[in-house]
Amino acid sequence: METTVLNKDWLIASEVELIYKSKVKASQRPQITSSYSAYQIALKAWDGNKIELLEQFKVLMLSNNNKVLGVLEASTGGITATIVDLRIIFSALLKANATAFIIIHNHPSGKLDPSDADRQITRKLKEASKILDITLLDHLIITEESYYSFADEGTL
Repeated sequence: METTVLNKDWLIASEVELIYKSKVKASQRPQITSSYSAYQIALKAWDGNKIELLEQFKVLMLSNNNKVLGVLEASTGGITATIVDLRIIFSALLKANATAFIIIHNHPSGKLDPSDADRQITRKLKEASKILDITLLDHLIITEESYYSFADEGTL
């Protein structure tokens, strides 16, 4: 009979170390002070060649004082829709150490009215954010010329 010597490393719990190091100093990050300032930052983060071509969904990841930690391009779709995966969004928010976020998508048609799908994804993200204690501050629908803010309209 063969004797097996057991390695006792399995008795020790493995350790995971989380490290966060930003490449941008806090003083250099733009701060969100209103839906308009979020819209201005979104326009800078958008590819102007795509805003009227196809629908995209992005997330402004924010610090506790609403400074932008980063912009996540969560989804790119077609002319009339894009699919949003909540797990991708919350994975990025957790990795960025975000305490708040703003979701933004464009309507290539130029219409700013939210669709039923827009309202539904907003509800889902708001409910999920409560569990993780990461605040959904707003959902913007943008075009090159203007925007619709769920928070400003009282529909968040």
